[in-house]
Amino acid sequence: MSNSSFDTSKVASTNATAATAAKPTKAGVVANWADERLGLGTAMKKNLRKVFPDHWSFMLGEIALWSFVILLLTGGFLTLWYDPSMAEVTYEGAYDPMRGVHMSASYASTLHLSFDVRGGLLMRQIHHWAAMLFIAAMLVHMMRVAFTGAYRKPRELNWVIGCILLLLGTIEGFTGYSLPDDLLSGTGVRAADGFMKASPVIGSYMSFFIFGGEFPGEAVIPRFYVAHVLLIPGILLALIAAHMLLLVYHKHTQWPGPGRTNDNVVGYPMLPVYAAKAGGFFFIVFGVTAVMGALLTINPVWQYGPYDPTKVTAGSQPDWYMGWPDGALRIIPGWESEIFGYLISWNVMIPILILPPLMLMVLILLPFIESWVTGDKREHHLLQRPRDAPTRTAVMVALMTFYGVLWAAGGNDIIAIKLHLSINQITYAFRVLTFLGPIIAFIITKRWCISLQRHDREKVLHGYETGVIMRSPEGGYSERHLPISEEKAYSLTARERDEVWSPESETDANGIPAPGTRVNRLRARLSANMFGDNVQPPTREEIEAAHHHAEHEHQLQSALDGRSADGHQFDGHHSVEGETLSRDD
Repeated sequence: MSNSSFDTSKVASTNATAATAAKPTKAGVVANWADERLGLGTAMKKNLRKVFPDHWSFMLGEIALWSFVILLLTGGFLTLWYDPSMAEVTYEGAYDPMRGVHMSASYASTLHLSFDVRGGLLMRQIHHWAAMLFIAAMLVHMMRVAFTGAYRKPRELNWVIGCILLLLGTIEGFTGYSLPDDLLSGTGVRAADGFMKASPVIGSYMSFFIFGGEFPGEAVIPRFYVAHVLLIPGILLALIAAHMLLLVYHKHTQWPGPGRTNDNVVGYPMLPVYAAKAGGFFFIVFGVTAVMGALLTINPVWQYGPYDPTKVTAGSQPDWYMGWPDGALRIIPGWESEIFGYLISWNVMIPILILPPLMLMVLILLPFIESWVTGDKREHHLLQRPRDAPTRTAVMVALMTFYGVLWAAGGNDIIAIKLHLSINQITYAFRVLTFLGPIIAFIITKRWCISLQRHDREKVLHGYETGVIMRSPEGGYSERHLPISEEKAYSLTARERDEVWSPESETDANGIPAPGTRVNRLRARLSANMFGDNVQPPTREEIEAAHHHAEHEHQLQSALDGRSADGHQFDGHHSVEGETLSRDD
């Protein structure tokens, strides 16, 4: 074919001119501008594909997170109508029983929110239920972290942040509970004033600072309001952000299983899977909280009336998370002493000013004490089942029992009324249980965990019980066992063997006691008590020996069933290892 007859329409236009990029969109220009200055693209590309493991227990922390988001959303709505003022006004709103009553502007605005603002009562109740759920979810989440050993290195700092979040959440709940200025919340504020004044030397100064003078003053509600909507939420937001950043930096813990090690994470990426699941879970939490707010009445302040320092609410009790110090206050004896002319109210100081900070310090120090006792300085990214650490689990159950007994003691009067019992007898019973309950719970829990460890070991070595009873030629009976799955066996044997810590030498080359000998002896004794009774997972040699024994039993059983190991039928009798076994036997 000649050049003159060549079809130029079939020649690609790109051969003549260089390829040029399409003109970027406006959104692309903005994104490129931000990425060049902030480096967001590289960071987002890495973190949006970050893998998170999947397990239902990991959702407990998300309940706390989404409850806090609900608190922010509903709290923003409530601030539009709430008036944080203690100025005296006359109520002229829609709630007829209170019309014409003198009250503070804060209480009047709470009634206005409840009866005159469309959706106001629903928002108030959602806000209050979310606060209760927020603290409860944090507490349960921390229990999950402690029981599974997720607070071990490198997550000790995140555990400390979680403990501080629990404390701040409790204080935030108390300040919000006090804002309506009704008779019930005012009674709580009056109790808080008494607690502060029980502090030696500085108590009266603390009270004057908080209340702006003598109780109740006119400044406490505005000050609580600032702390409730600005100061404490700001700190909570900062700590939650730090908590989440450390979670991403350390990577999430995961349960042991095939393919899961300390050096990897098996799960789903942030986008699109985990983000979709977390977003859906937010709507579930919000929906449940909204249903609770719509159907379950909480804190009906219109029934209590405005706060009056000359009155007190009979049977008044705080929100549930303040119940355990209230219980300690109720059952402690009336211990008081006079030192240099000053009255020391131990019956107030111990349950309110000493016990809560002491419990908080015990929680904060748990991972550090465990690390010191065990001498374990390795990083841990695999979780432990509670039974795999009997002493740790028993300590946590003992703390829970101590907390539960004091929490129940906070309702000693209600228990006495409902069960028609003597309140004195109930108080004495709670005093005894406060000390004996944790000890009994510790002993029972530790022995229970060790028995479960022994059961797991037997299951790995000999399989699970089938319920099929076999009779031997000698007339003995035994139950047939079948081997567990490889995945289950891996999970049961993935935990590390416990090692009791012992000092290298208590004396140097010259026979002189080494420094810290007494401390090392204490540490060795604690380590022995912590691990001495634990049942260790079987070794590879023990598992192979058990499997060999199981194969031998299978051959014997095949003979009893009248079949060979390969499934062939025997005739009448068959000799196995010198024994004559009959099918009739």
